[in-house]
Amino acid sequence: MIPVVILAGGLATRLRPYTETVPKAMITIAGEPFISHQLMYLKKQGITNVIMCLGYLGNEIRNYIESKDRFGLKISYSYDGNELVGTGGAIKKALPLLPDMFFVLYGDSYLPINYETIEKYFFSKNYSALMTVFENNGKFDKSNVRFFNDMVLEYDKKISKSDMRHIDYGLGVLRKSLFDDRPTKFDLAEIYSSLAAKNKLAGFEVFERFYEIGSFNGIKDTNNFLTGN
Repeated sequence: MIPVVILAGGLATRLRPYTETVPKAMITIAGEPFISHQLMYLKKQGITNVIMCLGYLGNEIRNYIESKDRFGLKISYSYDGNELVGTGGAIKKALPLLPDMFFVLYGDSYLPINYETIEKYFFSKNYSALMTVFENNGKFDKSNVRFFNDMVLEYDKKISKSDMRHIDYGLGVLRKSLFDDRPTKFDLAEIYSSLAAKNKLAGFEVFERFYEIGSFNGIKDTNNFLTGN
């Protein structure tokens, strides 16, 4: 299967003071650092190759992963450097480690879905990118996607509009060429929004809710899900 890029370089300011000394990926969920749950699930899904995009306290994440013998995965690391470069900039820095096509997973998302199904769907389409979407209707977070007939017609990370019933689920598939003319510092949302405006962003609708640790309510829900409560 194609590799997974995990975006785990953010400051997690919404979770302070807890993340002032601990990166978000290392928050304990169901008795283990969250990154452990992510990597174990990817392994079960048949993923063999993972690229970690790291920034804030990134070596703590790397040291933990390597202490666990990399979870039976081939894991590479790419660092933002002296300043954060955004989710898009982080992927651009990691491009030398990547093949033409790859998954992108947010570092605070736990997604109970079948990765192989999504990969096959992407290969069946002639698009440069795919976004998984979930009909959220503003329940778990602000809906930010207008989705129809297997296409993302509009994506706005900041503004939720009345006709947006879906949300970015947290997993995408991208081609390397999308980053050719991009600056060194930018947000991945810019690529998604631009492609959607041109009717060039495929959408894959999923029906199992997402779990995340980017908020305190999300941490509670994710912990309950992973402990079976």
